[in-house]
Amino acid sequence: MEAPHERIFEQVQEHAVRRLRWPQRQTANLYLDRRVIERGEMIGPEHMKVVTERPTILVFVDEEPLANFGHACRYLLYDAGSGKLDREIHAQLPPFREKPPETLRPFHRPVRFLPPQVLHPLRPHFRCPPLWDRGRYAILWSGMSNKRHLNDMEFLYRTLVDRYGFEPENIYALSYDGSLNTQDGVQTNWPGDGTAYRIQIHGEGTRAGFEGAVDDLKSRLDRHDLVLIHTNNHGDYDGIPGSASNCTYPSWDRHYATDFAAKLGQLPRFRRLMCMLEPCHAGGFNAPILAASTADATSVASAATEPNNSYVSADGNWDPFARDWIAAQAGHDPFGGALGFDPDSDHDGRVEAEEAFAYANVVKDPRDTPNFDESSAAGGDISLGRRSVAWWWWCLIFRRHLERHYLNLPIPEYHERLRTIEPEMAKLAEMLDQRAEELRKEIEPRVEALVEEAFRGERE
Repeated sequence: MEAPHERIFEQVQEHAVRRLRWPQRQTANLYLDRRVIERGEMIGPEHMKVVTERPTILVFVDEEPLANFGHACRYLLYDAGSGKLDREIHAQLPPFREKPPETLRPFHRPVRFLPPQVLHPLRPHFRCPPLWDRGRYAILWSGMSNKRHLNDMEFLYRTLVDRYGFEPENIYALSYDGSLNTQDGVQTNWPGDGTAYRIQIHGEGTRAGFEGAVDDLKSRLDRHDLVLIHTNNHGDYDGIPGSASNCTYPSWDRHYATDFAAKLGQLPRFRRLMCMLEPCHAGGFNAPILAASTADATSVASAATEPNNSYVSADGNWDPFARDWIAAQAGHDPFGGALGFDPDSDHDGRVEAEEAFAYANVVKDPRDTPNFDESSAAGGDISLGRRSVAWWWWCLIFRRHLERHYLNLPIPEYHERLRTIEPEMAKLAEMLDQRAEELRKEIEPRVEALVEEAFRGERE
C-alpha cells in the first residue's frame, strides 16, 4: 500500500525539477523534507521569519552546493493537500537551525563531493625550530561548523602548538556546541594523519563565546604580546556594504562585522594582531577590524571579498584558503607533504602575514576571492615566530643535534620536549646574535674596502 503523501511528494519533486532552467539542472541540488510541516511552524533561521500558513511540504534548492553559506538558495513551499506551489522564498541560509533534519533528503543531486582522498600521511621534513616570543594568544572560532571547518581549526591548532610553541592554555578554541560535534556529526580522527583530534574545545561557537574569550584575554594581555584571530564556518551578507556577519551556533544568528570588531577594540594596547578569516563574505570584516584594532600593527587576510562566497575543497574535508594559509605557516600541507613553493619569499627564516596570504592567494581555489589589508607595512611583517639575526648558523647547529630526535619521537612528544628548552635556546640565540653583530662590524669595513678597490675608476 502506498505511503500517505507519497503521490504528493512525487508531484512536488517533478514540479521542482521542471522549474529549474537547463543550466541549473546541472548545478543545483534539491532536497525534499519528507514530512508535512504543520501550519504555524518556522522554517529556517529565526531572523528570516518564514512561518508556514498551512500544512506544507518543503523543497530546498541549494544553488551553490560547493560554497560555504551564506549563498543563494531557495525554499519552495507547497500546499500539502494539493501539491501546488504556494510560495517561493529566496534565501542565503539553509532551512534548518542546528543541523539538517533526517527527513531532509536529496532527490536531485548533480553536484557531490568527491570521495575523500586516500593519501599516505608523511612526517613533515625537519625544519629549523623558530624562536618564540612570550605572550602569544589565539582565538579560533567556528559557529555553525561542518567537519571541514573543524578540520581547518585542528590543522591550525597543531601548527600553533607544534611549530610555533603556543601554550595550549593560551588558545581559545570555540566551535559549534562546545565539543567535536558538527553539522555532519561527531568527528573522531583528523583526516590529515588519521590520528585523534588534539584541539581542546573550550566553548560554543556563539557570539557570547567569542566575546567571553576577548573579555578573558583583556586581563592577560601584555603591551608586547601577539594575538591571532581565526574565524571559520559560515558567513552572511545583507547585500549592502558593511553588512557582513558570522553565522553563530545554534540558529544561524548573525554576528555583524562592526560588532565583532568593536569587541576586539576593547582589548588594551598590545603589539601585534594577525587575523585570518575563512567564512563567506569575510572581506567585510577587514576594514572594521583595522579601524578598531588597539594593536601597534594589524593584518587581516580573508578568503572572500564582502559580496562573495568562500568555497569548499572537492572532497569536502577542507576550506582551501584556510588550509593553504595554515600550510604556509606550517611548512607542509595537512598530510605532511611539501608545499608548491617556499612561502618565505624574502628567505629571512620566518613566514610573515603577507607571505602566508601570498602563498594561499597563488594556489587558491579559482572561485575564492582572497583579500589582504594591513594597518602599515609592519602589519604585513607580523610573524608567529621570530628569527635570530644569525639564523642560518642557528639552523645548522640545531639540525645536527635535533633531527635524529625529530625522526624517532612521535611529533607531539618531540615538540613538547623542544618547548622545555626554549628559554635556554633564546639565551643562546641572543648570544649568537651579539657575536654575529660584533663580527659584522669588524668585517663590513674590509668588505667596503675590497669593493671600492675592485670598482675604482668605474665612472672615470
